[in-house]
Amino acid sequence: MQFIHYGWYRVAASMSCCALLSCAQTALAEEPAPGADAVVVSATRRDQPSLLLPAAVDRLYSDEIRFGRPQINLSESIGRVPGIVVQNRNNYTQDLQVHSRGVGARSTFGIRGLRLYQDGIPASMPDGQGQASSFDLGSAERIEVLRGALAPLYGNSGGGVINIITEDGPAKPEVRGDMWAGSFGTRRWLTKAGGESGPFNYTASLGDFWTDGWREHSAASRQQVNAKVRYALNADTGITLLLNSVNQPESQDPLGMTRSTMNTNRRSVETVANTYNTRKGLGQDQAGLSLSRAMDDGASLVASAYAGRRNVRQYLSIPYSTQSSNTHGGGVVDLGRDFGGASLRYARPVSVAGLPSTLTLGTEIEGQRERRTGYMNVYGVQGSLKRDEDDSVVSTGAYALIETELSQQWLATLGGRTSRVAFTTEDFFIATGNSDDSGKRNYSAFTPSAGLLYRASPTVSVYGNLGRGFETPTFAELAYQTSGTGLNFALKPAQSLLAETGIKARLGENLRINAALFQNDTRDEIVIESNSGGRATYKNAGRARRQGVEFSAEARLLRGLDAYLAWTWVDARFRDDFTSVRNTPGVAVSINAGNRIPGIARGNLYGELRWRDRVSGFSATLEMQRKEQVMASDDNTESADGYTLANLVLGFSQGGSNWRISEFMRIDNLADKQYIGSVIVNDGNLRFFEPSPGRSVMLGVQASLSF
Repeated sequence: MQFIHYGWYRVAASMSCCALLSCAQTALAEEPAPGADAVVVSATRRDQPSLLLPAAVDRLYSDEIRFGRPQINLSESIGRVPGIVVQNRNNYTQDLQVHSRGVGARSTFGIRGLRLYQDGIPASMPDGQGQASSFDLGSAERIEVLRGALAPLYGNSGGGVINIITEDGPAKPEVRGDMWAGSFGTRRWLTKAGGESGPFNYTASLGDFWTDGWREHSAASRQQVNAKVRYALNADTGITLLLNSVNQPESQDPLGMTRSTMNTNRRSVETVANTYNTRKGLGQDQAGLSLSRAMDDGASLVASAYAGRRNVRQYLSIPYSTQSSNTHGGGVVDLGRDFGGASLRYARPVSVAGLPSTLTLGTEIEGQRERRTGYMNVYGVQGSLKRDEDDSVVSTGAYALIETELSQQWLATLGGRTSRVAFTTEDFFIATGNSDDSGKRNYSAFTPSAGLLYRASPTVSVYGNLGRGFETPTFAELAYQTSGTGLNFALKPAQSLLAETGIKARLGENLRINAALFQNDTRDEIVIESNSGGRATYKNAGRARRQGVEFSAEARLLRGLDAYLAWTWVDARFRDDFTSVRNTPGVAVSINAGNRIPGIARGNLYGELRWRDRVSGFSATLEMQRKEQVMASDDNTESADGYTLANLVLGFSQGGSNWRISEFMRIDNLADKQYIGSVIVNDGNLRFFEPSPGRSVMLGVQASLSF
């Protein structure tokens, strides 16, 4: 497999970044005051004020994404959203761990249970698994996060939607650049250019990231290209072209740690990481095209299509003797995946029983075809072929949503989606004891949703919603059986009943408060049955319940002083007994009803104080995060303790009529706490723990120059 190397853009971008930084630095946009209502698109797929939506939907502005942050990982900013937990594993072979209200916490790699989008183009694969590594935070205008019963209208997910929207080019041509460097050999640079010329609006960014890694055997690098070009055919019709590319050469995988190894040396790795040289390389290129048209009668039409290619090669730590079996798929996973899709959405004003309403209709089709091979990992070197198959997924869906103004104070939404996800595998590796494992499995569901909102005043809304969620297994979850060969087509989809009630309020010009109660009852919960040597198998385990509270408040306290607080409490438990295989195949452990679902902290608290002096350009931000204990296994015998962290950001900003420069110093984990940042749920080798760094420092400079 060949990964794309970006020597051409490294040279060009380095030259442009150096030239830029010799004369200027970036202007950081400021987010609106707390009293201003955010306009979001993710809840109903059209622009609407948050106060008019019967759902929990939050919007992060560019300032919150970039101010004093290196823009390497989604975890830097999205952890501010109540209900969302993002755990930076400090392991770039496995991506982040993200869960929404406890959904998605079981994932040992990739993001599960949430739908990811960039500019309306899916970043999640048709089987439901996504990766955040393709997101370019440096060119993000905003991030929208949707939870609750409206999220299943997007299809195969049970937790929510994360949608990143790329900024438009400014009216005046502008060049920007960021450079960061800090602890553990971490470096990051980004250069961007954007502007407008006649009917064209454009923005493009080039970025590079390196780290030597905090732990042994954890070095990584990543290069990204992101571009957006919008062409206005006329006042009502526009075409947008989106291009995204990410290249991550072979990043080292430090794996999880046993408690004893971690207590001896938190920065070390288990011996098998070096023995089998565990690592992963990936490359992904994607392009999307969308057409939007506004019509005279208030109707709108949006059509889009996208296509991409993703290559992955990963070396696992599976013992050589285990790989030798004819029924084993080997310790090297090699994937070549083509994916793409198209969608059509139409919205128009209508009348329902004489009441003003808006009807939205849409249809989508997505597909992926994957060439999957497996090889022996001969102590870090690719060996003989052990697996050879073609896997494909086709996902189709159609949805309808009607929003009705029952009166000046009451608004109602009613919607539904029908989904079908078809998996097919063709097996070409036939050997003694390993028969033809070709097969197919189709999953389908209808997921209705309803919401009701009451406007107690122009600035206070009370709402409730109810709906069903539908979450199929991914190909990664179907990939293996605990015993036998072939895909695990016995897995059933998890289906959820979602309920939520909440309040949104803007109190004066300087205070905004959101609060919600939620409950998610799931049947056929998908759980890890065994997880050993880089191979995880899954099963259905009856019922589970996730319920809790979200609260956030944003305020301007004094001149130049802003405060933000987000708190989430989640009680996530299994409601039925089941058994799970541990360590030795065939040895089952009983999991009792009432056990906490692993990977989910019961309490998460985030607080932020920021002071800015407009005259001197000085700013200071203090961040605080408190996370409660997290279970690491279904039987609740292993856990990671809770912790409290504090981070500090100091900055200066200078500027003129067409330029701006800002310098930052960021100190994470001020108190140099020792803590476990994430856990690997149900690891069969007892390597549950991924410890996080102590105190770390990064220095950055950001610049912008307009012409």
